[in-house]
Amino acid sequence: MVNSEAVSGFDHSDAALAQWLETCLRRGLDRSASDIHLSPGFCPYHRIHGELLPDRQSPVLEAPFLRSLAAWLLATSRRGPLPERGSLDGALSGPQGSRFRFNVYLRQDEWAIALRRLENRFHSLGELGLPSDLYHLCTLHDGLILVAGPTGAGKSTTLAALVDQINQTRRAHIITLEDPIEYLHAPQECLVSQRQIGADATDFHEGLVSALRQDPDVILVGEIRDLPTMRAALSAAETGHLVLTTIHAGDTAGAIERLVASFPAEEQPGIRQQLSLVLRGVIAQQLLLADGPARDPRSPRLPVVEVLMVNHGVAHLIASGKTNQLATAIETGAADGMQSFDAHLAQLWASDQLTEATALHRARDPQSLRDRHRLLRSSVRR
Repeated sequence: MVNSEAVSGFDHSDAALAQWLETCLRRGLDRSASDIHLSPGFCPYHRIHGELLPDRQSPVLEAPFLRSLAAWLLATSRRGPLPERGSLDGALSGPQGSRFRFNVYLRQDEWAIALRRLENRFHSLGELGLPSDLYHLCTLHDGLILVAGPTGAGKSTTLAALVDQINQTRRAHIITLEDPIEYLHAPQECLVSQRQIGADATDFHEGLVSALRQDPDVILVGEIRDLPTMRAALSAAETGHLVLTTIHAGDTAGAIERLVASFPAEEQPGIRQQLSLVLRGVIAQQLLLADGPARDPRSPRLPVVEVLMVNHGVAHLIASGKTNQLATAIETGAADGMQSFDAHLAQLWASDQLTEATALHRARDPQSLRDRHRLLRSSVRR
């Protein structure tokens, strides 16, 4: 039975809200929840290994309490008052050194809260399941690096790993523009200036323009959301800065096309030319539920990654608008660190982290995937 005791009579003071939230977050951590959902009329829900499950030991939450909690969250994270409509993002530190990203949002005129647990330490690319060759991108001194994928695919975690590598290995000034700040980078070899949109900068465009006057070497833009920010990012990459950012797209070619399509039609040929000169690499990733016999129960989700490195041939394809030929360039570009989704699926299937059914279901070319898998298996047997 779900605990039907509601928290309508709960103390709404700041101290009481802070204590209740800490208990709630600790409960989620104890259950290894990746996400916590707080909705009026329901007990908290936890996403555990990809499944959304009710926390049957916690009370039902009522709307007035959640409104107070949402307002307190926004105030303590410097996100401003509750808006009249829509939603707002933020981040907070929790128990056991944990950190959470949150979103408060209206649903049927009542406030709800979604919290996502962030990693409390930086992982290497290998630990994340990404090719270690990507560290080469951290040595570049200018250009644009795109990390693409759907929401929740781990784009921010990948960017954090790249920034951490730069922080450890270079002497530079890193400026991050984030909404919200998710991972805290303590300066190591680098000076790191993290700025939160809405609190430290008005918006991404204003933050990016002002960053160019702050002697940066590396600029991380949490997300390119509008045309002015895209223009500023391309300009920064063109003028001797390394710019890292994310974009919502399904694959590497889609990321390029989405960026180009954001510009007016008459500007797109020039943008393709500019992009062919400043783009250094695109990482596209998706997360799949590991279902093979060798899956790691501590890491139930696996990244599947496509990597496009911009060499002379790829730059020509981008400039001439032939992004439909990039898949062929990726297949023949392994020596340059490129990797297709199907190549990675074959590796995960061959290592028994994914089942045949899942790998084939996700493949672009199932027969080619079978051939790759057979070659990988035969090389292991030899």
